[in-house]
Amino acid sequence: MATTGAAGTNWTRPQTLAALHIYLQLPFGQLHYRNPKIKQLADWIGRTPSSVALKLVNLASLDPQIVASGRSGMGNASALDRQIWSGLQAHWDTVALEAAAEYERLAVAQGVIADADLLEEVEPFEPPPLEPGRTRAALVQVRVNQARFRKAVLASYNATCCVSGLRHDKLVIASHIVPWSQDTHNRLNPQNGLCLSALHDRAYDQGLMTVLPDFTIRVSPTLRARGDDPFMADALLRFDGVAITLPERFRPAPEFLRRHAVRFGFMGGAV
Repeated sequence: MATTGAAGTNWTRPQTLAALHIYLQLPFGQLHYRNPKIKQLADWIGRTPSSVALKLVNLASLDPQIVASGRSGMGNASALDRQIWSGLQAHWDTVALEAAAEYERLAVAQGVIADADLLEEVEPFEPPPLEPGRTRAALVQVRVNQARFRKAVLASYNATCCVSGLRHDKLVIASHIVPWSQDTHNRLNPQNGLCLSALHDRAYDQGLMTVLPDFTIRVSPTLRARGDDPFMADALLRFDGVAITLPERFRPAPEFLRRHAVRFGFMGGAV
């Protein structure tokens, strides 16, 4: 199935998936024709940067959170765009990996390393001893996928901790809400992520704080008992009952938040 693009030629499914891959990595404010990644993809598929930027904006128009923000000038998403977006919501990792594969295929055809910025994060990685049935390449691929998840989460939150407001891409972490090992279908899903400072990431990972499905922060009673510690009070306790700063898109899914809260005893019910 193909759709008509701005230049009058058809957008194929592979091209749209490659555009989706770019969409997941870039903050909304960078979806313009001057962005180097957009210009590069346009060159690869024989389109203008403006056409690719328009495709990304059309994909954005399918994100309810983007639409709710009041942005106008969007609404030309095609049937193919809607089909791919729907598939992404239903089977996130499957479609995201398909999109990455289409982008990589284009890059290889041009003799370019796909997602070179992600690979820079992987290069220092020293793989642990291999497990039975696993290859070193498979372990490196895991790291690449983790880097893709980080890129998508930081793009959604503009590299800003949703608890403290700390903004620096070297000082924040893309934290999985439901751990990587516990949900093999949403490892790459930014709706299964929070952007947190290193301190708040550690507290969240250890169950010393959570974010409830209504997006409010709860701090563990074991920490609240340390109210006489000035640093503890300023860095953690003061956020108890405060709402997180929601991302520009891909807000955390309440069901994932509930699973974390239940797991660490902040809410009743089965995980």
